[in-house]
Amino acid sequence: MSHFSKSGPAPTRRTLLRTTAAGAALTTVGLAGSTAAHATSPVRPGPRIGILLYDGFSVLDATGPAEVLSRLPGAEVTMVAQRRGPVRTDTGDLRVMAERSIADVDRFDVLLVPGAGARGTTSTIANRSLLEWIRKVHRHTRWTTSVCTGSLVLAAAGLLEGRKATTYWASAPYLESVYGVTYVPERYVRSGKIITAAGVSAGLDMALQLSALMAGDTTAQALQLALEYDPQPPFDSGNAAEAEPWLKELALQLLAQSQV
Repeated sequence: MSHFSKSGPAPTRRTLLRTTAAGAALTTVGLAGSTAAHATSPVRPGPRIGILLYDGFSVLDATGPAEVLSRLPGAEVTMVAQRRGPVRTDTGDLRVMAERSIADVDRFDVLLVPGAGARGTTSTIANRSLLEWIRKVHRHTRWTTSVCTGSLVLAAAGLLEGRKATTYWASAPYLESVYGVTYVPERYVRSGKIITAAGVSAGLDMALQLSALMAGDTTAQALQLALEYDPQPPFDSGNAAEAEPWLKELALQLLAQSQV
């Protein structure tokens, strides 16, 4: 970011653009020099990452980790769904494009299953073709991951049997009682090659940990800085274990009212 003196004239849009362009030009020169110096170095392909979309998924569950993982060196992130095309999120306000269908691909290095509202989660855990595809892909992944209630989908596919996992706080009793999974109230939980993340924003934490596992701590730390992920929320109310019952009830009401 450019620095402007408080005592000097206020920057105009033109000077802002000129300064930004100059910085970009310097960066480009630096990159060009680096590329030339390493032109003979072999390029190693990065991980192939598939993110499963389904009707009613929560947008940050998928796009938060995608923002992190797509910047891993050589990484290729693909949004995939039962059918190619736009997939509606839980609020109905957004649609994210699925580039591939499950019929097109059955191999990924990393599989990520996002969570959803009640409608999306319920329909997906009952979708036999999606569950079979998840099982098929899981057989060849280096890492199989989920965010929020995506862990319920993994459990429905039979992948969490006898494991510890996390999920959205309100779904923890269901995960334990229906699937016999040991719930751990952490931001993310690793069990073998499966990593589950807690609700929504926890997908960012999980993606950074996954980046460290695949590319090393230094790269993951650089990615965190590149994305300026330095959470400092205005309220200390994001931990369900410390929240008052009335606040939990209001949180669930707001979610339900926002979903279609």
